[in-house]
Amino acid sequence: MSTSSLTAPATPLSDDEVRRLREDFPILASTVNGHPLAYLDSGATSQRPFAVLDAEREFATTFNSAVHRGAHTLAAEATELFEDARATVARFIGADDDEIVWTSNATEALNLVAYSLSNASIGRGGAAAEPLRLRAGDEIVTTEMEHHANLIPWQELAARTGATLRVIPLDDDGALRLDTLAEHITDRAKLVAVTHVSNVLGVINPVERVIARAREVGALVMLDACQSAPHLPLDVRALDVDFAVLSGHKMLGPTGVGALYGRRELLEIMPPFLTGGSMITTVTTTEAEYMAPPQRFEAGTQRVSQAIALAAAVDYLTEIGMPRIAAHEAQLGARLLDGLGAIDGVRVLGAGIALPRVGLASFDVAGIHSHDVGQFLDDRGIAVRVGHHCAQPLHRRLGVTSSTRASTYLYTTDAEVDAVIDGVAAAIDFFGARS
Repeated sequence: MSTSSLTAPATPLSDDEVRRLREDFPILASTVNGHPLAYLDSGATSQRPFAVLDAEREFATTFNSAVHRGAHTLAAEATELFEDARATVARFIGADDDEIVWTSNATEALNLVAYSLSNASIGRGGAAAEPLRLRAGDEIVTTEMEHHANLIPWQELAARTGATLRVIPLDDDGALRLDTLAEHITDRAKLVAVTHVSNVLGVINPVERVIARAREVGALVMLDACQSAPHLPLDVRALDVDFAVLSGHKMLGPTGVGALYGRRELLEIMPPFLTGGSMITTVTTTEAEYMAPPQRFEAGTQRVSQAIALAAAVDYLTEIGMPRIAAHEAQLGARLLDGLGAIDGVRVLGAGIALPRVGLASFDVAGIHSHDVGQFLDDRGIAVRVGHHCAQPLHRRLGVTSSTRASTYLYTTDAEVDAVIDGVAAAIDFFGARS
């Protein structure tokens, strides 16, 4: 999906629809510190509806068995459910079934690609893997706003191969310096890794321009879709990326499961990362032959119930409609941005960036540490994230060491957004931080 397509009209969720949806999420009826829970930390981990909780429990109580092993009925049923889940996730992002690799999370998926390219670079994979090999003089490109998971693996890959890591800088507001693309993505670039949506700023990056430049020089593209797949319509083919990663626990699914999308023709020439059982065809004491993708990258016992629960989450999101979820969050995000921005002493990071956003805002309160802001809000039953959000370079570029982040989702109400805004204003009064 192109960023411009986000302007296509979609009807936001109504207040009544959100109230009905909230009944599907048992945790949202909780109280915290004597207050109704206002959960504004979905950017870190989203909550799970009954449909997801029930899917995992049903598998455990009815179908639990090892997949792709055994010839008994239960094993066959478990395998069918596992592969149906793969097909569901593939459809959700516009991929084919055999282009989805199950991982434990997006971090593992990113490391899978990094280590596979590293293995190719030392000669594993044979002549077919030659296009994947990195050498001294080659370049890996990422950006200054990345989550550490989309930065450190590439630092390590550069160190192992002798390649050079280049970083697309940000402007003073925190936006990508797209005017420097030709400077940073040169004909020496072999891989470009970029986040679709910033987990700190909430901006939807114009990744089409980054991808187009990568295509001009023949570089592969890795898309971090962890903050876009839960909130926006996503089509990896329309975006023309080579790889994409997502994490189940950010999109109504369980922890312990994520997915890597890889173009079939690339997965077919990539050497494996993890090795062992279930990813081989023939083994002798001296060598092994590996299965075709995606099983080549799924060594050992798989996260079966989690994958099935993630598919249930995808079905839940699909039934509501991703365009409507995006429209709902755009409204919440604007309300959050406007409300926080109107408070004296509050700086919303990236507020000056003129790009579409998901319903997320990180902010700094003058004179109050983010941890104190978060604790004050928690005393009111409001859950937010504090710290550097695994994005230290971005915070450093913007001149802060940490921030408070409020992130919404399909079950977030206007009243909860207002509670955050009122709570921040009250925190400033409480700590005596007004000028």
